[in-house]
Amino acid sequence: MISKSQLWVKRIFDVAIVMLFLPLLVLPILLLIFIATIDTKKWGVYSQLRVGQYGKLFRIYKIRTLTDGEHRLGQLDCSASSVGRFLRRTKLNELPQLYNVLIGDMSFVGPRPDLQGFADELVGRDRIILKVKPGITGPASLKYKHEEEELKCQNDPEHYNRTIIWVDKVKINKKYVQNYSFYLDLTLIVKSILNK
Repeated sequence: MISKSQLWVKRIFDVAIVMLFLPLLVLPILLLIFIATIDTKKWGVYSQLRVGQYGKLFRIYKIRTLTDGEHRLGQLDCSASSVGRFLRRTKLNELPQLYNVLIGDMSFVGPRPDLQGFADELVGRDRIILKVKPGITGPASLKYKHEEEELKCQNDPEHYNRTIIWVDKVKINKKYVQNYSFYLDLTLIVKSILNK
């Protein structure tokens, strides 16, 4: 199981990588925000409350890809322009989460941060997942990288997500925390880059 010292090493690694790459990515991020603002006719940064480490709520940041506010599971692309769909497919819309990593709300690797009603309602041994910060990528993210497409095929996407996908994600994320190692994080980062 992940220890306090491992959590500190994980945090130091996160900050070091962000400080290394953020200066190179500031201009591309600002350009994407500008494009998204024009494309969606709204401010190009989208924020939303998510459940973080120890169940604490935080505000996650993304490049805006939708023109029509909130959407139901399985319908997330319905109001996305071609630009928005490209950003979502390539995960470029998640670049502002580097800021979340920098300020300590997120890590590069960990369970994806959920809306209220999921991780915050974990009970018993499942709550071990909340010991780590949510990640930009992680083992469950890799398995369900095409989650939106999978949900579109379901008659009741919300029920399928809660009873099938979410249950499996909990198992995957518990295994990640229970078998954590720095090498595992590095492996997951490399897999995420290669699977883009």
